[in-house]
Amino acid sequence: MKKSLLMLALLPVAAFTTWAAPVDDAVTELQRDWEVIRYQTPAAEREKRFESLSAKAHKVTEAFAGRSEPLVWEGIIVSSWAGEKGGLGALSLVKQAKGLYEQALQIDDKALEGSAYNSLGVLYYKVPGWPLGFGDKAKAKELLQKALAINPQGIDPNFFYGEYLAENDRMAEAVTYLEKALNAPPRPGRQVADTGRREEIRALLAKVKPR
Repeated sequence: MKKSLLMLALLPVAAFTTWAAPVDDAVTELQRDWEVIRYQTPAAEREKRFESLSAKAHKVTEAFAGRSEPLVWEGIIVSSWAGEKGGLGALSLVKQAKGLYEQALQIDDKALEGSAYNSLGVLYYKVPGWPLGFGDKAKAKELLQKALAINPQGIDPNFFYGEYLAENDRMAEAVTYLEKALNAPPRPGRQVADTGRREEIRALLAKVKPR
């Protein structure tokens, strides 16, 4: 009897372990594909590449329903596709990404160190406000600060909050967060993304730092 109970107690852990590993592998593959397109692919090719990657990401999301990590990465990829597409044609993609982030937050808002808060916050300050879009600076600030509370030393939350501050003419505060982002600890396995992000940080610092 005791042995049976022990086996039952261990079964969910074993099942979760076998399920978690493929999720992690699939998400890591999406992440690496995104990095290559975002930072190592010519600008003229990015829109089509992100479109293709978004279809792949959607399959991962469907395969691991109930997990927030694939939703976050599908959202990031769709957002990036929208960024490359630009114009009014990108608004439907942006709304799609918003929905993906919101689903992820409902499942686990702390997954991937609060990346859903960060990515959704970025949409709220980059997308036009009503009547064209859902942009809202106050909502953006709230979401970005939640991301920072979860991952205060991270390169992305500090960069995007710094960018948000810069876009709202709060340059001195922006510099503080951008410099913190520049000095953030490297992320294991994310060398391509870290290198590309640091280039973006330096470029923005050059614009906002007093001369």
